[in-house]
Amino acid sequence: MRGDARGPLVHASREIAAAVAPDLSLDFLIDGFKHDRGLDLTGYEDGTENPTGEDAVAAAVVSGAGGGLDGSSFVAVQQWAHDLDHFQSLPQGEQDNIIGRRLSDNEELDDAPVSAHVKRTAQESFEPEAFVVRRSMPWSDSSGEGLMFVAFGKNLDAFEVQMRRMVGEEDGITDALFRFSRPLTGSYLWCPPVRDGRLDLSAIGL
Repeated sequence: MRGDARGPLVHASREIAAAVAPDLSLDFLIDGFKHDRGLDLTGYEDGTENPTGEDAVAAAVVSGAGGGLDGSSFVAVQQWAHDLDHFQSLPQGEQDNIIGRRLSDNEELDDAPVSAHVKRTAQESFEPEAFVVRRSMPWSDSSGEGLMFVAFGKNLDAFEVQMRRMVGEEDGITDALFRFSRPLTGSYLWCPPVRDGRLDLSAIGL
């Protein structure tokens, strides 16, 4: 859920929880927030290569699959914990090489190492292309801080191929992001389509 004030979000989430009970129950809740124009807590812009407009719809929403599926979307949700003390102790040039962009102007580095996060996950570098629509948010609580990675796709393939490359399954080269950040959780979810103002659950027999 997204909003400009936390209070309305609390009330809206309670209404949703009550509406789906007792069939569904709340298992995990974390508050994210917008940091300085949508930056990650490292200070780097998150989601620079997000598709927009019709390209975003094509990347994130199922079409041509038939009733019950068309209009739905798949979402990947991962909670990443950053070691900001370690990251901020590195020289600026090394930080830029980890991300693959310059902090000063967000420009992609042509000579960045092959381990740079931007190069590992360049969506157009896969065959077929692996575009998703990211809606990630920073998080922080008494246990630490990091990024809630949230991305929508028309299927799960784009998430899978990007993660395989990040962990070095293709060529043995691990994404430099792992030098200061690690995933704590990971989930794949399905967002059903809406028809006549109601969720269409016919794809799962409901």
